[in-house]
Amino acid sequence: MIVAFSVSPSGGEPDGGVSEAVSRAVSVVRESGLPNSTNAMFTNVEGSWDEVMDVVKRAVEAAGEGASRVGLVLKADIRPGYDEGQLEAKVERVEKHLG
Repeated sequence: MIVAFSVSPSGGEPDGGVSEAVSRAVSVVRESGLPNSTNAMFTNVEGSWDEVMDVVKRAVEAAGEGASRVGLVLKADIRPGYDEGQLEAKVERVEKHLG
């Protein structure tokens, strides 16, 4: 499965940003060893249901350190039989159509 998620703790930085907290969450994902990518809006992580949900839970906890509340947006692509390599393969299939 692939999960795209975004975390946003309450409070944050004086300018309204949350990059420090988000970096803690991304560190958890990267240290997990699961395939992942981060863009301006979401972090994507690929693995089994249990692996991915464990990483998301720990990432939310890391982002929420010192915050009274954390918002989580999560989207999952659950496709039995496609447990590995889809983080890149899905994009490659689209690029193939684009020529």
